Amino acid sequence: MELCFATNNQHKLQEVSAQLGDTFILKTLRDIGCQDELPETSGTIAGNSRQKADFVWTHFGISCFADDSGLEVDALDGEPGVDSAFYSGSRDAAKNIQKLLLNLADKPNRSARFVTVFTLLLHGVEHQFKGTIEGQILTVPRGTGGFGYDPVFLPNGQDRTFAEMSIEEKTAMSHRSRALAQMVEYLEKQIP
Repeated sequence: MELCFATNNQHKLQEVSAQLGDTFILKTLRDIGCQDELPETSGTIAGNSRQKADFVWTHFGISCFADDSGLEVDALDGEPGVDSAFYSGSRDAAKNIQKLLLNLADKPNRSARFVTVFTLLLHGVEHQFKGTIEGQILTVPRGTGGFGYDPVFLPNGQDRTFAEMSIEEKTAMSHRSRALAQMVEYLEKQIP
């Protein structure tokens, strides 16, 4: 089955490719000739995921899926949330982390979660899949792997941040992999 993953994020492509396996032929936006910046203006993680998938289906007519993710910090009333990628006003991960740590400096509660929502448009019919992982925000970054907020996110029950884990270790437990596993299970049932 041929599917387009509506992203230009190479880190996400690596994670998703590893989990999809050989059952599906994964196309990128570049593969289908999409040069457009995908819309992300809905104000919610689920809504942004839906917008991106809908754009690809509407303009290119290929079954596709898109995701949107965010970090929700309890002491910050769910911030950065849907604005996670631009929290500091730019896509600079170090600046986003710096702003997050500054905003949390006087907060004793450091509980947070990563949330991902995948929207699948299979022959134009929409399905959504949500994955979460609970954790804590550290006071200083640790690790050099991963991306985004991985250096300051310590999953509950773990002694290493996402940035200190291999891609395989992170994929085994991440919010994205949990949502993706639900989507893959659904897709496998669609194959005759």
